[in-house]
Amino acid sequence: MNSVIIDCPEHFDPQKTFDCGQCFRFDILSDGTVCGVVNKRYITIKKCDGKLIITGMNDEEVKEQLIPYLGLDEDYGEINKDIESHFGVYNDTIYSAEKVADGIRILRQDKWETLVSFIVSQNNNIGRIKKIICRMCEKFGEPFVQDGNTYYAFPTAESLVKAGEENIFACGTGFRDKYIYDCAEKVNSGKIDLDRISKEETEKAMEDLMTIKGVGPKVASCVLLFGFHRTESFPIDVWIKRVLEKYYSSGIDLKNIGNYGGIAQQYLFYYERYKSGGNV
Repeated sequence: MNSVIIDCPEHFDPQKTFDCGQCFRFDILSDGTVCGVVNKRYITIKKCDGKLIITGMNDEEVKEQLIPYLGLDEDYGEINKDIESHFGVYNDTIYSAEKVADGIRILRQDKWETLVSFIVSQNNNIGRIKKIICRMCEKFGEPFVQDGNTYYAFPTAESLVKAGEENIFACGTGFRDKYIYDCAEKVNSGKIDLDRISKEETEKAMEDLMTIKGVGPKVASCVLLFGFHRTESFPIDVWIKRVLEKYYSSGIDLKNIGNYGGIAQQYLFYYERYKSGGNV
């Protein structure tokens, strides 16, 4: 398939966007090319001389699917101003974090895929998460052929229910097998309706997601931020707790961080990870 070339907007870096822990089906090659599966397409994205070179989708698919997926239809200049107005009142940390993390955008990922992926992410590292998800896709996902190669879509809730806990466990999920199965069963039966949840207030959406076994506040917040594009959602794990204690030791009002607190969270996390040499 021929390449599609579009202008790269300011404040977008594909490498940073896919290296901040929000998505687990993409890899970054040695030349900076990002590649992975989205919407039953295997795509590659490379930034070069102010352009994005994209393969795996045609012009119409890039316009209708990929641009929204990458968040390229949002003005991150204005978003950053809003973040600064809420976090800058405490100290200058957010300005430094914005410079280091400039280029990260919150993806608009599939709700179901994001939910399962962050259940897998519990007490796990990115390398293992990606391997587990890859195995699940190869075993239970629908195959599709593109340019002579076979790839796999993310498994549906129905396919994971049919697979059962034992086969899910065989993918290396460990104790998370029962959580994934419970999630699949509830979504497949309609007990959990992700489209309905997407219309709810954030607090109610959190409550509904946490009725799934193994989904606590942190996982639910990540799912809302990365799968439902609730950019106000501010996931707190052990690393973010340390970041808040280190840079906002006098306290920060997390109920008043604006509509883009979740994006600020990504900046702060990436900033601390950068400062610690990637050891966060």
